[in-house]
Amino acid sequence: MTRGGITAALPASAALLALLLSGCTEVGNAVDQGNRTADKVAACTEALGLADLNPLVDPAKLKERAADKERRLRELAGNVQDQDVKNALLGMAGSYVEVQKERIEDAGVVAGWVQRNVKKLDALRAACG
Repeated sequence: MTRGGITAALPASAALLALLLSGCTEVGNAVDQGNRTADKVAACTEALGLADLNPLVDPAKLKERAADKERRLRELAGNVQDQDVKNALLGMAGSYVEVQKERIEDAGVVAGWVQRNVKKLDALRAACG
């Protein structure tokens, strides 16, 4: 290739390199977005699986399960970047703190907690949707 041909090829090569690099950035951004979405979906799926609590078991066992669910929901909240999902997870974790403090033997207390928790669960579903 002649010197003039090399000089003419350099700008074209630089333009191609710039195009390839910008494509890499877009791919990298898409991968990051995909990872955030996967983290959100995984956190939502696990949190929705934690959303049960059987009030018919021994109160000590119920409080133990509530403590475990609270811990796991807070861990999930710490690992998700979506602020709406994080807030919903922390709200649900807070509802399990309530269970640990309440006289769970009282059916009225359980019914009140269930009603409040359904609202928090709905908020989580909305954030995850």
